[in-house]
Amino acid sequence: MSLAILSSRLGKHQATLEYQWMKRAISPLSLEKMLARRIAGEPLQYILGEQPFGPLTIKLRPPVLIPRPETEHWTIRLAELLRPLPAPLSILDLGTGTGCIPLLICHLLPAGTVRSHGVDISSDAVKLANENAAHCGFSTSSSDTGRNTFRTIQASFLDPLFPHAHLNVSPPFDLVTSNPPYISWPEYIQLPPSVADYEDPKALFGGPDGLDFYHAIAALVARKGFLSPGAIVAVEVGDGQAHRVQEIFQAAAQMRTEIWLDPWKKKRTVVVKPGI
Repeated sequence: MSLAILSSRLGKHQATLEYQWMKRAISPLSLEKMLARRIAGEPLQYILGEQPFGPLTIKLRPPVLIPRPETEHWTIRLAELLRPLPAPLSILDLGTGTGCIPLLICHLLPAGTVRSHGVDISSDAVKLANENAAHCGFSTSSSDTGRNTFRTIQASFLDPLFPHAHLNVSPPFDLVTSNPPYISWPEYIQLPPSVADYEDPKALFGGPDGLDFYHAIAALVARKGFLSPGAIVAVEVGDGQAHRVQEIFQAAAQMRTEIWLDPWKKKRTVVVKPGI
């Protein structure tokens, strides 16, 4: 009966796929409880407790943002672009969530070449991201020279004093990444319940026009000494935002920008290289 109800909500093909995934899941939940949660509208990733991200399996818990395929796509492309940069790379991921972006970069680049930090205002995200570092086999100690490292700290990069000395993370950075909150208010009030009722609003809502966090990131990376020579900044953007985000970075400093398309040909990532 539960599968029939799920089929009426999702369609037979999708419901059958999800039913098989739930049957194969290693979970303390019974199949019926998983089905009941899915029928109620909870995202499957939260029920299974994990999400593939490139070759990695990322642990998930609500309300931390669920990694999306478009984020995976540009992260892999970015890792390919990084290989000419000098090692060890110093990486800062703003609004890290599960830690999926820096963790995938750590996986794709040679061991001992990456020193990465994530920043998130959410204690739930910080705890989960650090768990994911261990789960994916990376050290949280920057003194571990044999492995790539990733550590997440709780802080707000909107604070004009960020990064504070006590955080033990300091410029310059070779790479700054972010999948920031970018949903505008008109879009936010139209979100489906599967998103609005489960994922953290702080990870979704980017201000009235969705651009608040891009202004903050642009101001941050424009500070003298924040980026190393040859550094790269990569930010994910919402549909229709790419050119406005380009303008924000270009207005903040002398920054060259380019736009990357996602697999569905949407303008998804703005890549910034300071200097002319």
